[in-house]
Amino acid sequence: MERVARIERTGGPDVIGWHDVVLPPPGAGEVRMRNRAVGLNFIDTYFRSGLYPMQLPSGLGQEAAGVVEAVGQGVSGFAVGDRVASFGPPIGAYATARNLPAASLFKLPDAVDDETAAAMLLKGCTAEFLVERCARVQPGWTVLVHAAAGGVGQILVQWLKAIGAEVIGTVGDDAKVAVARAAGADHVLLSRTDDVAARARAITGGAGVAVAFDGVGKATWEASLAATRRRGLIVSYGNASGPVEGVRLGALSSHGSLFVSRPTLFDYYATPEERVAGAARLFAMLESGAVRATIGQRFALEQVAEAHRALESGKTTGATLLLP
Repeated sequence: MERVARIERTGGPDVIGWHDVVLPPPGAGEVRMRNRAVGLNFIDTYFRSGLYPMQLPSGLGQEAAGVVEAVGQGVSGFAVGDRVASFGPPIGAYATARNLPAASLFKLPDAVDDETAAAMLLKGCTAEFLVERCARVQPGWTVLVHAAAGGVGQILVQWLKAIGAEVIGTVGDDAKVAVARAAGADHVLLSRTDDVAARARAITGGAGVAVAFDGVGKATWEASLAATRRRGLIVSYGNASGPVEGVRLGALSSHGSLFVSRPTLFDYYATPEERVAGAARLFAMLESGAVRATIGQRFALEQVAEAHRALESGKTTGATLLLP
């Protein structure tokens, strides 16, 4: 008997319910994966709240690390006992075990333990594509990272420093300043009290940042616009404060002929070749020590509603794990 989270309707954390289920044997092209660690991500709250629509009832969660327990017909490349991880696209990682397509799995190298994989795979691959394939950041560029003490934010800061960028980070309160600095941020601003755009302009001698990485959304959009240099790029990759809406194209012109991208992970991990290459780059960065997992808090798997509340209220730092 397995324990599986399910929502019947969208709403707050209280809509998450737990159920006992008996898993059938994995179907053709599927494996059964027993979870050893599950990652919590802001995208999970978007599905739960209804910001990102999905068919109901539904499971929740995308990121987990564990071990293959059974293999369905036609599966090659995976065997019982293999250590694996997944960040979707199938939803349903909040479970003790589940059947999922083998094509959605990554084999884990021995150097990457289960907790690191669950804390880093989705967030780390997000950082990989944002920095290296979306923004194509170059050594010497000055960039802005909002929510630099968060799960993705800390990895972005580490990654950017590893490739030679200068990083301005923003954080929500004084307690998170040290976290962003420990990740490597050269300058740390308080998003609720500092004039972020003015400070970023001052740091860059009036030019502005080459790239603004904005996972916060509505609350930081105007600051990103005003902080980015002529012909610079805003990468709006998340909605922690709500989605950016009503964007006027003329604003991009008046702020210096700016570029904007609203990327999603699966458009950059769309083919088997992209998935293999992206994950390999992440694993290499982990093994070299250039980036590291910062696990700020751990919850029991069935305390996931409490974990959602902590994440949405800004009370978490780094990655959050759910442990079966």
